[in-house]
This record gives sequence, C-alpha cells and structure tokens, in this order.
Amino acid sequence: MSVLPDLHLHYVQACQNLSQPENPFIARVLQEADKNDEISTKGITLKLAGNNHLVPVPRVTDDDLGALVSVLGQAAFVTGLDLAYNVLTDAGAKTMATFLQENSTLRYLNLMFNDIGTSGAELIAGALHRNENLVHLRMTGNKIGNQGGMFFASMLKINSTLEKLDLGDCDVGLQCLIAIAIALTQNKSLKAINLNRPLLSSQQEETTVHIARMLRSNSSLVELHLAKHEMKNFGVERLCEALYKNSSLRYLDLSCNNITCDGVKFLGELLKKNQTLEILDLNANRIEDVGAIYLSEALLTWNRSLRALSIVSNNITGKGLVALAHTIQFNTQLSHIYIWGNKFDKSTCVEFSDLIEAGCLPLGCTDVAPYKVDGKVFLAELSHGLAKHRYWAPSCAAVAPGAANASLDIAAVSEY
Repeated sequence: MSVLPDLHLHYVQACQNLSQPENPFIARVLQEADKNDEISTKGITLKLAGNNHLVPVPRVTDDDLGALVSVLGQAAFVTGLDLAYNVLTDAGAKTMATFLQENSTLRYLNLMFNDIGTSGAELIAGALHRNENLVHLRMTGNKIGNQGGMFFASMLKINSTLEKLDLGDCDVGLQCLIAIAIALTQNKSLKAINLNRPLLSSQQEETTVHIARMLRSNSSLVELHLAKHEMKNFGVERLCEALYKNSSLRYLDLSCNNITCDGVKFLGELLKKNQTLEILDLNANRIEDVGAIYLSEALLTWNRSLRALSIVSNNITGKGLVALAHTIQFNTQLSHIYIWGNKFDKSTCVEFSDLIEAGCLPLGCTDVAPYKVDGKVFLAELSHGLAKHRYWAPSCAAVAPGAANASLDIAAVSEY
C-alpha cells in the first residue's frame, strides 16, 4: 500500500500512455483525494457521479475509464468507486469487468443510471464469479433486461462475497425474478437486494410466490425492495406466511403496489408476532383508515421491533392518522413515521403537532412540520422519507444516522 499516493500524477501518465485526453472532472477528484491525509490508512471512495455538481462536469465515458482503472490498479487504498449518472456503455462495462476480475480491491461500485445493456451485464456478472472483494454493487437504472438479470441470478449461485445488490429499474422480468429467488435459497452472503420496478406481463403474482418461498429458507437477507411489482393482497398474504418463519429480514419495501386494507390485515397479524422487522415501507398503496388502524393496533400492544413506517399517499384520513399518532405516544420503539400525501384534518394536525412539540417525534424522523395560521394548526411537508437518498445523495456531509434515508442506516449491512 502506498504511503504517499499520487493518484493525479498516475492518471496523467496513464492518459499519456493511452494517448487519451485527460477528463478534467476525474483529474480534479483525484487531486482532491491526494490531499486526504488518511487516504493510505482508511481507504477512500472516489465520487465521480455525474449528477452531483452545481457546475456541470464532463461525464465519464468509456474511453476515460481505461486510464482511470489503470490508476486504480496501483491504488489498493481506493475501496469505493461511484460512477453513477455517467455515459458508460457495454464497452465501459468490459473495461470494468476486466478490472474486477484481475486486480480490483474495490468493495463498493456504483454504476447506476449509465447506458449498460445486456452484454455489459453479462461481463460484470461474469467477473463477480471470481471477484472476492466487492461487497456492494449498484446497477440501478441500466436497461440490462431480463437476460442481463439472469446473468446476475447465475452469479448469486457462485459468489460468496457480495452483500448488497441493486437491480432496481433495470427492466428485469418474470424469468429473472424467479431465478434470483431460487438462487437466494442457496446464497448465504447476500444481505440486501433491490428488485424494484420489473417488467411483468402476468397478473398471477408468480414472482411474489417464489420470493415468499425463498424467505422461508433464507436466513441471511436483511433488506428486500419489491416496489412496483403490481402486488395485490394475495401476494402480501404469501409474504406474511413466509415471514412468520423468517427471523432475519429487517427492511421490507412494498411501496407503489396495489395493497389495500385487506392486505394490511395480514401485515398487522404478522407484526403481532414478528419481532424482527424494523423498517416497513407501504408508500403509495391504498390501505385507507382501516389499514392504518390494523397497523396501529399491532404496534400499540404487540410489536416492539418496528422502528420506521412509511404510509405516504395511502388515502388515509384523520381517523387512521390519529390512531397512529396515539400509537407513537406509547410505542417508543417506533421512532420514524412518514405520512404526507394523506388527507389531513384538524385532529391530525393537532395530534402530530403535539407529538413534535413534546419531543416524541423529532422533525428529522418524519416528513411533516407544524405551523400556525390565525391560531389554527396545519402541517407542512418536509423532504424526508425512506427513499430520500435512493437515487441521489449530497456531496457534503452524510445523512444523519437513522434519519430519512433510502437504505440501511437504521439496520446497517456494511460501511457502504
């Protein structure tokens, strides 16, 4: 490991050797990294995301990647690489796959929202057959399709290092989801997976049935995202049946589905017995007052494990929201609740205002803030929520631990 690394100098030399012009964005990031006194002892993540700058930057291309990985091959202290929102294609994926397979010390790799397709997915998944260092991979938003997802499903049967995999918004399909569910009955290392927004033509919920079957036997998965699966009450019932026998899952994301109060009834019964789940995301369903009351009853008397609940945009009125507000008064374990997008009445505004002013519900742990007009209390929206930093994170300070965030700050998987 280099004691006095000089990433920028190595980058300039690599560009000269490859007859490749320097990318000023990469050069600046490497220069800033060189100034970090702890770089050689603690390791760093190079943040080269193309969407995180007040002034537009030249985004990283396939040609830029060759010189960059040449530098990283000599820098074992670089343990994370964020290349989100750039213009990498399958050619760039080939360069990255070669790097991952041969000499990579990366533990975190973020490739979200580039232009990587099926062949690029095959190369990266193939590299992970041999790679024994990468812990966290984000492929979000690359249109790898069902076939590209199948390559990752095959990889999960072999790789025993990867802990967190994000395949959300990747256009995967029915075949891929079933293959991943089958792979996770054998895989013992993966702790978090994002399968949001697949392309499903069937209404039979076969994928949910297979995922539920996997949850019965999987004892390592901690975080599971199943948003936009067109899941109905039948699918929720299958998941709940499986979770009675599962003692590892702590974060369940069922947002943007077709779940009604009948489906939440199964969740309410589950919460009465399950003491493992810590985060439940029901954002953008239609649980209404009846569903909110099912949840409040379970959380008021029985459950003492759930720490965060999102019921944003669920057509809930004052009756259901007030019931949940009363629950928070007595259930001190439930520390985060997100309610915006429902139908607030006077009693809702007063109850949540009282909770916040009494310190029972800190502003960092909810998405509403009280204010008064002519002596009447109203609630304004705060930009908090479980999905606040799923697609974007600030370049300055990290999010406060346990506050509004997209992943496992509440139930950590790894340092990344």
